[in-house]
Amino acid sequence: MTLSFTSDLGPLWPYLFILIAGFLATEMWRWIGVLVGARLDEASPVLAWVRAVATALVAGVIAKMLLAPGGALATTPAALRIVAAGIGLAAYLVLGRRLFAGVAAAEAVLIAGWLALDP
Repeated sequence: MTLSFTSDLGPLWPYLFILIAGFLATEMWRWIGVLVGARLDEASPVLAWVRAVATALVAGVIAKMLLAPGGALATTPAALRIVAAGIGLAAYLVLGRRLFAGVAAAEAVLIAGWLALDP
């Protein structure tokens, strides 16, 4: 059977294929993580290293978004991005280390500043 956008499966078959392939490719790793994760010691040096690498990756992504963003974020001034990140961090710390509060505060400042600067 030759698959094309007009095949017997209809025009949505590529999306069905992506959904199934994406599910199968990630679900295996989730189950392996569940099986192996239950046996890990939280104080182990390996897990501390994994936590440090994950933190470094998040810090790198945030630094890139602040200093060299792409897309629509690149149209905002660097000072606005840095102030929004600072206010988001402050909201996170003041409001009981709630991630949603920090992200929402930073996003609100960024959107308000962007709208205020838009001519």
